[in-house]
Amino acid sequence: MLKRTTLFAAHQKLGGKLIEFGGWEMPVQYTSITDEHLAVRNAAGIFDISHMGEVTVSGGGAADFLNSILTNDIRKLSPGEGQYTLMGNEHGGVIDDLYAYRLCYEVFLLIINASRIEPDVAWLQGQAARFPRQKELRLTDASHNYAAVAVQGPRVKEFIDACIPGAAVSGMRVDRVTGLKKNQIAGFPFEKGGVLVSRTGYTGEDGFEIMGSDEAIQHAWDKILSAGQPVGIKPCGLGARDTLRTEVCYPLYGHELDEDTTPIEAGLGFFVALDKGEFIGRAVLAEQKAKGTKKKLVAFKMTDKSAPPRPHYPIWAKDAKVGEVTSGTQSPSLGIGIGLGYVPPELANPDTRIDVEIRGKRFPAVVVKKPIYKKG
Repeated sequence: MLKRTTLFAAHQKLGGKLIEFGGWEMPVQYTSITDEHLAVRNAAGIFDISHMGEVTVSGGGAADFLNSILTNDIRKLSPGEGQYTLMGNEHGGVIDDLYAYRLCYEVFLLIINASRIEPDVAWLQGQAARFPRQKELRLTDASHNYAAVAVQGPRVKEFIDACIPGAAVSGMRVDRVTGLKKNQIAGFPFEKGGVLVSRTGYTGEDGFEIMGSDEAIQHAWDKILSAGQPVGIKPCGLGARDTLRTEVCYPLYGHELDEDTTPIEAGLGFFVALDKGEFIGRAVLAEQKAKGTKKKLVAFKMTDKSAPPRPHYPIWAKDAKVGEVTSGTQSPSLGIGIGLGYVPPELANPDTRIDVEIRGKRFPAVVVKKPIYKKG
């Protein structure tokens, strides 16, 4: 039985085409992927992200515990700030990539991938049981307490303050939602309760992610769709979410990242704080940073007309199969096939010519600098 978010009836009412994703029944599109994608790039779009997981980690030992299991340095966060980070295993592979927020000095909120909630929570509980100061640690799977939406696009800032009026009461103390800067989070009063709002997203555009109770998020969805109507807001599905993130080269767990792939191989070394002290997988990541890796994640563009590249399509160079596509699509912004994939390091430089095998035939492509799509 597939799980459904609190907005399931809203998706049906709006004509959303529903598919299975990570155990959830979610909208892949409403009108078309291209329409929804371009609405986000040019104006505004709203996504249901209630399927994502939430874990709270609190207590006097919380910061030290998180720094021992995550790649980024949690100590850099003041209350009201967040960072992208990764949870790794002893071999340097990625258990999940996530956002970590410091809500107050001893309380942290982790936003984890929908398909990884159960393995993540089990792994976190196992690590917490081995943590020397476990009595100073409280770990809670709060996923069932939160629904969430992401409202993304360059015109969102024109109407979001009217949807959630007033000053923050927790986290980053700002006088309005648009007072938040990138990666900041705050709690705001909303109707009879409150919501958490962060200035984050998965599209490469400015925007906000809003978390709250089922009832609060149902109201927020309706208010945002209404307030955004003058600028052309559209409800958006998983299809546009995927094309948007692929254009800006954001990884998707299970595609670019897994338990056998490291952040260094994935080009995410910026989010690995080797100087912070010991953490799980550090030795492997330090060695890869110093000596290099056997594979590297690259971005590419097709250089000729072809069907779109798709995950698992072979990548060729000089008549040898050298890797495979991890994510691929037709870019609505650029009008060409684009993708991400792993290749040997010597083929990872921009302007390197490769071929992508599409339906048994090879088509030319070129490695490009990330991100594939740049604003303006």
